[in-house]
Amino acid sequence: MPIGGFVVSIDMSEAEFALDAIKAFPQVDVHGCDDDGNVVVVIDTETGDEMDALTAEIQKIPAVLQVGLTYFHAEDEIEKIEAGEITPNLSRGRKHEKQQADDS
Repeated sequence: MPIGGFVVSIDMSEAEFALDAIKAFPQVDVHGCDDDGNVVVVIDTETGDEMDALTAEIQKIPAVLQVGLTYFHAEDEIEKIEAGEITPNLSRGRKHEKQQADDS
């Protein structure tokens, strides 16, 4: 299970809405918010892909300005990859994608 620590920057004029929306996700634990709109959260998901999707959903909340990763731990997921239980969806970056398109 990957676990990530994030700082979610929110628009303080919509703080109550933003915090309620973030807290609505069961995989998210909110640990605090300062007066500048920095919300400390921990996200615990089954896979890294699930965490990516969840952070993208949080980023779509209108009052959310940014979602920044500060800590990531995925030891259990690495063990599952090594055991062949899951296959990561790895991106090799836009440069590689452009090279493949040019080769076509």
